[in-house]
Amino acid sequence: MNILVTGATGFIGREVLLKLASAGHEITILTRDEKTAPVKVPVHCRIFRWDSSLLQPPKEAFDGIDAVVHLAGENIVGRWTQTRKTEIKRSRVLSTHHLVEAFRQLDKKPEVFICASGIGIYGDRQAVELDDSASPGDGFLSELCQSWESEALKAETLGIRTVALRIGVVLGRRGGAFKLMSPSFRLGLGGRIGNGEQWMSWIHVNDLARMVLHLLEQKSVTGPVNAVSSQPIQNRTFSKLLGKVLRRPALLPAPRFLIKLLLGETAEIMLGSLKVLPKKIEQSGFEFEFPDPETALSDLCQEVTQEFRMEMWVPKTPQQAFDFFADAENLERIHPPDISFQIVRMSTSTMGEGTRGDYRLKIRGIPIRWQSLITDWRPPHRFSDFQVIGPYWMWYHTHEFMEKDGGTLIIDRAVYRIPFWVFGDVLGAGWIKNDLEKIFLYRRERVAEMMKR
Repeated sequence: MNILVTGATGFIGREVLLKLASAGHEITILTRDEKTAPVKVPVHCRIFRWDSSLLQPPKEAFDGIDAVVHLAGENIVGRWTQTRKTEIKRSRVLSTHHLVEAFRQLDKKPEVFICASGIGIYGDRQAVELDDSASPGDGFLSELCQSWESEALKAETLGIRTVALRIGVVLGRRGGAFKLMSPSFRLGLGGRIGNGEQWMSWIHVNDLARMVLHLLEQKSVTGPVNAVSSQPIQNRTFSKLLGKVLRRPALLPAPRFLIKLLLGETAEIMLGSLKVLPKKIEQSGFEFEFPDPETALSDLCQEVTQEFRMEMWVPKTPQQAFDFFADAENLERIHPPDISFQIVRMSTSTMGEGTRGDYRLKIRGIPIRWQSLITDWRPPHRFSDFQVIGPYWMWYHTHEFMEKDGGTLIIDRAVYRIPFWVFGDVLGAGWIKNDLEKIFLYRRERVAEMMKR
């Protein structure tokens, strides 16, 4: 299928793109920043600019599109001022309105429209079990989700199968609730929130991405769908379980009054109770890879590495692309000038398995010595470089070259660990990620320019 995705540069969007690409789908994305999007999304795709709350998307973005997955929206985490509420609502409700209006003008309309929503539509319902047919509740989130879904479901009048995906608390290493809470738990400073009695309806990000694929294919599923695990859990039990998996105490509660003082109305996200069940998705045949919280947390806690991934297409054969990156002199040419990247010495005259390279560079003006070891040398398909000496606790960068559409798809995947344990993850992960994006964006532009010759 040809699938259009909004919100592709976000935490959930990234995982959805990876699943769509691995399933062989062609992908187009709409984004506010088309310049940096190529290094913020993990797969090669068509990219169109769209300010989702102000304008209708460009009509050409819908050429050949079979399905639309709408995940765009401002982050709801943070104190809800009136201005903030307006921005959150505009980013979700108005963007959905613009999409549906764009559908209305198309000669060939998408077959299916999957629009994100949230279980916040049910309000605070304590221990009441809520399936997909449960009535809406009260509060800002409920009103937001009701307006959001109302705009999305207008697509049904155009003959488009429409699904409102009511997403619960999403657990994943690279974003969402788990990323926020894991540092304090890893330090042994975690604990329940408030009295811990509130029910938490959660889903592993991998299952959420798989659910999107499932819904694209299940033509009988329409309307609201609860995107949560079948095993909701109370906060105090979840906190104890996370401490157990990490082998840390979880004895320091976050008092209710302090949460409300710091977050104001936003505290309802953490203190509200929702026991939501995924009845409709399970009846459609979907099976969870992470059905229970212990399985999910064991997966999320087993590694603390970061990952950067980028793909680009070049009009060269895999051998030509491989040879370009196997030429050490090209390394200096594809690094930004402010990095001051210099080759000091190569242990062999030509790069190959076991070659060691010594380099000098600057990171934020700080001189760095770097030594890499070439491994997994399989021309013209792939090779990897492993940091022997350098600023990371671990750095493993794999380069892959795959024939595609008469050229080569170059896949860069760097797995790395930041120094200084939890403190490095908390304090350094953001700016390291931003630095990598800038470096690889420059690299992407230079490679594209040099490979046109």
